[in-house]
Parts: sequence; structure tokens; C-alpha cells
Amino acid sequence: MSSSDRGDDLVVGQTRLPHPVALLSRLTDDTPWVALNVNTHRPLFWFIARPGLTSLADLAGRRLAVHAPHTAPGCFTRIVLRKAGLDPDRDIHTMVRTPGDYGMDLRRLANGEIDAALVGSTMAPEAVAAEHGWQVLAWVGDHFQIPTVGLAVDPTYIHPDDPVVQAVLRAHRRALQVICHDPDTTVRHMRTFLGGHTEDEARAHYETFIAPYFTTDGQADLAVGAAAITAVAAELGVPTAVTAEDFYRTATTTP
Repeated sequence: MSSSDRGDDLVVGQTRLPHPVALLSRLTDDTPWVALNVNTHRPLFWFIARPGLTSLADLAGRRLAVHAPHTAPGCFTRIVLRKAGLDPDRDIHTMVRTPGDYGMDLRRLANGEIDAALVGSTMAPEAVAAEHGWQVLAWVGDHFQIPTVGLAVDPTYIHPDDPVVQAVLRAHRRALQVICHDPDTTVRHMRTFLGGHTEDEARAHYETFIAPYFTTDGQADLAVGAAAITAVAAELGVPTAVTAEDFYRTATTTP
């Protein structure tokens, strides 16, 4: 329903990758991934910071816990920081850590070991920030859009029109209908991975970041996809070796 720390969003064929990672894989090693379903165009990652920081520009000279540059969230973070006028390699003291449990980042924020952290959707960032007196500096999705979270396949192992793939695709699109039309069920499921949050906090997170921005049909905006592919390729320093039309094949291919 929402992205995890790693952005895990597919289990098809012999490999498991989210399609932001699938895009990076296609650009860097030419694995022929294609995305078949898109849940949202706004990556579910946030910058949270200790008191005194109120904007991304305030990260200059500060200590930031962040994913590695060649991971999908790390790449997106660098794109957003550059848009804010910051060089992620020179203007910020980065503490690179692998995607996963952000609990240690929260502890480091609390004890002053770091000034800010990029966190993912295993927490409601606004609720966490309010509890500790911290600041949500920015939502990545407000500064960088890319079709993300859903279903992708590597045709080397399984054809996009395979009945198994199509069954999974239908399940994803039914889930999108639930997200759109059944908030109570959605919030109940969200609380299974938003550990430690109340129902009101989970609902506020849903109403702020999920309900307004998740698709109802799994379709990708190809203009957004094209701009994102160009930005990601530039950040990675690789050719733009795939078009949005080739990568985001989200139109239904079988009844």
C-alpha cells in the first residue's frame, strides 16, 4: 500500500525489486525491468530534523543520516538537495546507512549525534516530530516526483501478460480501490506497519500523504516518468537508456 524503508513493492519472477530500484537497475546494468502498476508519483520519504532547522537550506554544514547515493531513496535525496541549492557531497556531513529500521536514526537525533535524517514510511513523520519537538523539513514527494510503488517484472523470467502476473496486477488495482474508497480498512492495515502510532495518527498520515496522491487505476503519468528518468540518470551519471513509454507499461494488457 505504501513504500517500505526499501521501497519493496513487487514479488514476481525470480527477483524481488521495487520499481524505483528496478529503474536504477535498468539504467545502470540494463536489466529489462518494466513497471506495470503505479500507486503514487510522490516518494514516501521525509527529512526530519532537530529544533532550529526550518528548511532544507538549513542543512548546510549539518549532519544528515541518509541512504547511500546509488540506492533509490539516496538518489532521490540527492536530487532534492541539489534543488535546494546544496551539494550533497560538500555542503552536508552525511552519515550513510543502509535502508531499514529508522529507530537508530531517531535515537541519534534525540541524543544530538545527528541533526537530521531521511526516514521512510514505516512511521508517520509528523507524529514522530511532534512527539519529540522536531521539525519535518520536507517531504521528498513535494520536491521530486517519480511513478513509484506498485508492480514491476523482468520479462527475462516472466512475460507481463502471463496469467500469474495479470492476477497480481488485478490484486494491486483492487487494493488501490480499497485505499481510495475504504479509509477505515486502509488505516487498519497501515497500523500494522506504523508501529507505535495511534489510530488518529495513522489516519492523519493517510489523509495527508496517501489519500490525495495514490492512483485509483495504477496508471503512470508518462510526462512525470520522463522527467524523473532524466533526473535519475543525470544524478547517477549514466545515459538515459530507456523512455518512459518503454519502462512504464501500466495500461491494462489483458481483460
